[in-house]
Amino acid sequence: MTSLTLRVYSALWWALLPFILMRLWWRGRHESGYRRHIVERFGFVQAGPSSLIWVHAVSVGETRAAEPLIRALLRQYPTHQILLTHMTPTGRATGAALFGKEVRVMQSYLPYDTLSMTRRFIRAIHPSLCILMETEVWPALIHNCHQQAVPVALVNARLSEKSLRSAQRLSTLFTDTAKKIRLFAAQTQADAERLRQISGAPVAVTGSLKFDIAPPVAMLALGAQWRRQFGPRPVLLCASTREGEETLLLDAYMRATLPQETLLIIVPRHPQRFSAVAQLLEQRGLHYLRRSQLGQDALSPHVHTLLGDSLGEMFAFHAACDMAFIGGSLLPHGGQNLIEALACGKPVFVGPHTYNFAQITQDAVTAGVAVRVTDADALFDQWLEWLIDTRRLQQASADAAEFTKAHHGATEKTVRLLSEVLNQLQVNPERLSSKA
Repeated sequence: MTSLTLRVYSALWWALLPFILMRLWWRGRHESGYRRHIVERFGFVQAGPSSLIWVHAVSVGETRAAEPLIRALLRQYPTHQILLTHMTPTGRATGAALFGKEVRVMQSYLPYDTLSMTRRFIRAIHPSLCILMETEVWPALIHNCHQQAVPVALVNARLSEKSLRSAQRLSTLFTDTAKKIRLFAAQTQADAERLRQISGAPVAVTGSLKFDIAPPVAMLALGAQWRRQFGPRPVLLCASTREGEETLLLDAYMRATLPQETLLIIVPRHPQRFSAVAQLLEQRGLHYLRRSQLGQDALSPHVHTLLGDSLGEMFAFHAACDMAFIGGSLLPHGGQNLIEALACGKPVFVGPHTYNFAQITQDAVTAGVAVRVTDADALFDQWLEWLIDTRRLQQASADAAEFTKAHHGATEKTVRLLSEVLNQLQVNPERLSSKA
């Protein structure tokens, strides 16, 4: 039975839909992917195969985190196919880059979270299992999975204090939704405790799947090539920066007393902001080059800033730098994933706002492979100290790679838990091989 709260929630989606579609079309001006596959967002997809595992990864970070899990599931269940769903074009493009040659992996957008659209979608694909990544709790979708006997697992799950307070304000909706989730697998003990407060259910702690991501050999080679093009100059990276942060970083960069030949790389989190960041560079009279203009030749010594205006090359940027700042943390956005930089053997620097990755960040700080700074000026002060203290930089680089290796294993733990859920369905073998 559908609760009144859930029906109201679904109705609100319908009321907001005209504005959502207008925003979709507006964003499509700069990112054409938002104007493609529109019907999928309404739940219209082709019927799925008889044995299907569905993995939802909203955008780029979640899709990359899902890679080791999806590859493990393909090995574990050779007769199943995987449907990978997203909410953003960049997430879909990342999925295509990772699995484009894998015939058993399909892709689609997730429908908007209304009762009718998600019901249509689930009846079409008829999955054996629905796996949601990290924070993707959609009440209507989960309700319809429950109604159609599709078990739901929330894996690599994280829940910040801020999100917990938000969920508690909507306690009826989210408590009812959480009770319909079969499996919770959290990144940290703190995440698990917060999830228990919402769900009242047991929560396993598996660690972060992102520690199991191996830097692609091609990206490491590309980063090494860039480094040769940059020459012996210091290379500092500001990765996944968010709106408002580039202004702070560039102004602090201009005030800093770094070596004159230093190269600063800025890679905005969202591709639709590449041009806006280019304007910030031009306004300050900084000599810059876009990654898309880099070519194969040595970088001119007159270029002191590189704008990362490409997709899917973050590992290469990390491989090419000496140290990395992880954006979303100078301003209260909650921070971004710092594991990719550490996996490339690069020490990281973060601002004060890392609540989305609180435990991982704190562990890295405690291990000496991450440094927390109060503001942009403090960041460049720290960078100067580390450039001078080369022994400290070399040791932190070695420790960063070891730190990630020590945290491997989340994929194996997660697959084992998911297998238990799927094995429970074997009591009704037709459930795995027939359409509803």
